[in-house]
Amino acid sequence: MCGRFSLGSPPELIARIFHLAAVPELAPRYNIAPTQSVAVIRLDGEGQPTLSPMHWGLVPGWARDRSMAARMINARSETVASKPSFREPFRRRRCLVPADGFFEWRKEPDGRRQAFHFRVEENLPFAFAGLWDRWTGEDGTLESCTILTRPADAVVAPVHHRMPVILDTGQRESWLDAASDPVRLEAMLAAPPSTVLVGYPVSSLVNNARNDEARCVQPIS
Repeated sequence: MCGRFSLGSPPELIARIFHLAAVPELAPRYNIAPTQSVAVIRLDGEGQPTLSPMHWGLVPGWARDRSMAARMINARSETVASKPSFREPFRRRRCLVPADGFFEWRKEPDGRRQAFHFRVEENLPFAFAGLWDRWTGEDGTLESCTILTRPADAVVAPVHHRMPVILDTGQRESWLDAASDPVRLEAMLAAPPSTVLVGYPVSSLVNNARNDEARCVQPIS
């Protein structure tokens, strides 16, 4: 599962990492939570990566209302090609969700839930594999997204059995390309993750989504 993540990197660095034509106007965020607005990268009509805000929690275009969004923050990579809610976005509406870390919680012997922050070894922004969709109802039009998950690697597994799918630099282009073969993309998602992660415990501040400050991602003893 991926239920919280961070993106506090400078906008200039995000633009360089993801080859954006313009530097995005992004405030640092250290505790991004479901149903909030998140930055999403997809290709524009000219095939160039562009960044847009979207609601985190997918609302399929065929949904009767927006109520299912809170249950659709994640999509299992193993079944994303067959599940009705994700099948069409997987074929046609893939995106990147930029981040520089994510949180998981471990249940301690005393019953507490200890939060851990995971980031890439180089401490640079990276990309989750995501899907997006467009829903139109009486309230207007909503663009929303979900983050794909996979079985945890050796770093995350002691804390949680699932983790977000992190795409390396070479995989991002294929993921965004509308012409990519879905079968090859499924194989890519199933391959062992190549990204090297580091993780460390953080303050209980992150347990409350209203706390969005740098202390949420700072290691504790």
